[in-house]
Amino acid sequence: CIGLIKAINNFNTELDVKFSTYAVPMIIGEIRRYMRDNNSIRVSRSLRDTAYKAIYAKENYIKQNLKEPTVQEIAEEIGISKEDIVFALDAIQVPMSLQEPVYNDGGDALYVMDQISDTKNKEETRNNTMAQLWGGRFTKETDKLVYNFNASISFDQKFYEQDIRGSKAHVAMLARQGILTAEEKDQIEAGLDGILADVRSGKLEITSEYEDIHSFVEANLIDRIGDAGKKLHTGRSRNDQVALDMKLYVRDEIDETDELVKKLLEALQKIMEENVHTYMPGFTHLQKAQPVTLAHHVGAYFEMFVRDRSRLADIRKRMNTCPLGAGALAGTTYPLDREYTAQLLGFDGPTRNSMDSVSDRDYVIELLSAFSTIMMHMSRFCEEIIMWNSNEYRFVEIDDAYSTGSSIMPQKKNPDIAELVRGKTGRVYGALISILTTMKGIPLAYNKDMQEDKELTFDAIDTVKGCLALFTGMISTMQFNKQNMEASAKNGFTNATDAADYLVNHGVPFRDAHGIVGRLVLTCIDKGISLDELPLEEYKAISPVFENDIYEAISMKTCVEKRMTIGAPGPDVMEKVIAENKKYLEEN
Repeated sequence: CIGLIKAINNFNTELDVKFSTYAVPMIIGEIRRYMRDNNSIRVSRSLRDTAYKAIYAKENYIKQNLKEPTVQEIAEEIGISKEDIVFALDAIQVPMSLQEPVYNDGGDALYVMDQISDTKNKEETRNNTMAQLWGGRFTKETDKLVYNFNASISFDQKFYEQDIRGSKAHVAMLARQGILTAEEKDQIEAGLDGILADVRSGKLEITSEYEDIHSFVEANLIDRIGDAGKKLHTGRSRNDQVALDMKLYVRDEIDETDELVKKLLEALQKIMEENVHTYMPGFTHLQKAQPVTLAHHVGAYFEMFVRDRSRLADIRKRMNTCPLGAGALAGTTYPLDREYTAQLLGFDGPTRNSMDSVSDRDYVIELLSAFSTIMMHMSRFCEEIIMWNSNEYRFVEIDDAYSTGSSIMPQKKNPDIAELVRGKTGRVYGALISILTTMKGIPLAYNKDMQEDKELTFDAIDTVKGCLALFTGMISTMQFNKQNMEASAKNGFTNATDAADYLVNHGVPFRDAHGIVGRLVLTCIDKGISLDELPLEEYKAISPVFENDIYEAISMKTCVEKRMTIGAPGPDVMEKVIAENKKYLEEN
């Protein structure tokens, strides 16, 4: 009706404007009288919201200006047309026997506002009752503080799409089983599609008026289609409903996270392909140990993230059973087809025990455990990047887009993204410990404690996905200083083991060779040079076995290329590993 009024007001001719002037109050009057004569008609929440906004605006205006506002002034304050305000105030008035207001600039409409202000608290209580899916058993209203403490709408609204998806599958199954008629099914599905579209577009807002996402969907459905909407909850409980929503949400997020990990693997693969011959020191105990290549070093992280993907896949497979139809804890007397519901929602089948169905959060624990491992792997790499970025190493140059400066020191270029990823790892660990602690003392079956699984899981998901995206961008744009890497490997005596192997290959027992090379390293430290720079006579002074070919034997190229077993940094085996990685990414 409001749409009709607005359409009339959009006409431009003088005749149409005159018609609008007379038509608007007549239409409103007819609507009002119809609603008054049909007391069972429920006023929509949008009208109540408009009325309350006007009421609050009036109260604030009086406090600030010490006088009564006109409806036009209120309309300008809250950005809602004068016609809509008057219509909303008139529609929601309680009792309905109030004198009919005349369509004017505000006298009677403001009178209605005064009447509504007196009954506002009662109406809010009624709204809260309507926004719950229970209440018949209770004789007292829920305390407002208790209501807010108990409500989950502030966070479980995150899976409104999953809730609607599950509801549509449930309705399709109910109709297939003859529990709903085809007409009821079509009405409900159309209503759910409309709610989904309106939430996505921002036309319909999920507010704290509702206890949880389930009551939001159901209440709005009933508002839109009437009694057919009241049949949506047939044969299910919020216990199996929220278990389904959480599984659908987690499953969706596993798929998205897996895709992000794959993009990270692709970035690592590119670095490996380009750096098979980029020499650098390998470390143990943060001490330079033996020469490796950047491809070999990055390849270690490639293996870690491949395992991360396999863990996500395992979790997805293990959790992929449908809890819908388990009811509160003991199933239902309705002839549900749980296999059909599971099929519609892409599950491998229904869960096999209704008590476990509504109380299982193993998949959340497993997810947070896998996420903790992903974060740990990223944190390890970030720690290395932070060191490599320091003036002491200068192995890498982080792109400006992934760095920040100092407010006081103009020379600084800080690796903040790497540091934040490292820092946020503890945040994800905390989510895992929290859910483990929550679940450790809960008896079968569902308990309200389980509501605590959502906020921390949602936060962990957002954290991991954000870190993966930023970390991938950082390493993809990072520049490697290859000369500095190779020089660091030489100056760190990473080829000392190869010098000992040289002696062994010339008949010196390894233990004796170990001692000889140790004395060579001390000599180099005293002189401030590397083994590559030590003159041959110095070698011979300690062991006459050394000849001029020692320099080739301890070159970075030789040290790396001689390591040809699978998993070592030698170029041939690295090329083989890189090819296998490429095949893995194509197939997975």
